[in-house]
Amino acid sequence: MSERWWQRPEGGGLAGLWLIFTIARCCGRPLTRLILYPVTLYFYVRRGHERRAARVALARLGHRSGTWAVLAHMHRFASTLLDRVFFLGRGERGFAIDRQGVDMLRDVLARGRGVLLVGAHMGSFEVMRTLAVQYPGVPPLRIVLDKQQTPVMTRLLGSLAPEVAAGIIDASGDPVSVVLAISESLQQGHQVALLGDRGHPGESMRRVPFCGRPAPFPTGPWTLAARLDVPVVLCQGLYLGGNRYRVVFELFADRVVLPRKDRAAALDALIARYAAR
Repeated sequence: MSERWWQRPEGGGLAGLWLIFTIARCCGRPLTRLILYPVTLYFYVRRGHERRAARVALARLGHRSGTWAVLAHMHRFASTLLDRVFFLGRGERGFAIDRQGVDMLRDVLARGRGVLLVGAHMGSFEVMRTLAVQYPGVPPLRIVLDKQQTPVMTRLLGSLAPEVAAGIIDASGDPVSVVLAISESLQQGHQVALLGDRGHPGESMRRVPFCGRPAPFPTGPWTLAARLDVPVVLCQGLYLGGNRYRVVFELFADRVVLPRKDRAAALDALIARYAAR
């Protein structure tokens, strides 16, 4: 199932998402969060593949995996999705955000080489955009994502923050054009963020230990970092419940080197260290 995620259709229709987003902007976060309970129940009933995948994942992580645990898991996902509306619309107002590793990130950016931020599908990228408000001197953040995977959500979020949408690098485009756009942004000293925990069909993958068994991870982020000779910083915008988030930056590699000899072993070591984090 984990290797067929791209075949799953986007959940929810345009009208339903617009309704929730409109309520969020008009009524505020506390009231809108109440709507997440029936929404979560709806998706629990309707999305059998995701329900079963959540149960398997929770069990593999050693957590409870019954009905209430899966519902809570889906509710947390819905909460971070809803919070994207507020982060894009009004920044960090109303949130309590703990930031770790910001001084390190600013030091790396001060070198003028740019930085490749590598995250994963957990938490929220939007909370990291609030860094620019707290630290005005931080270079712009550009995010690499596949607009075709969630077209409705991408369209809605773009309407909330057109300036943010304009800075997105669409990973569904021509691969050469995507790499050129990333390279240009890094040469300008920008932050370029992408997710390194799942790949697309036909993409080069390596299997490394993850949650007790081998799992496929894309090689793209690491070969890109080596080719462009830029530092790599791991980043996560972790959701802690309620209105609390923790943004964490960790220096992963000042320079990624992939020797021609034993290249596969070097890639495996990099990806395994990323997967462990």
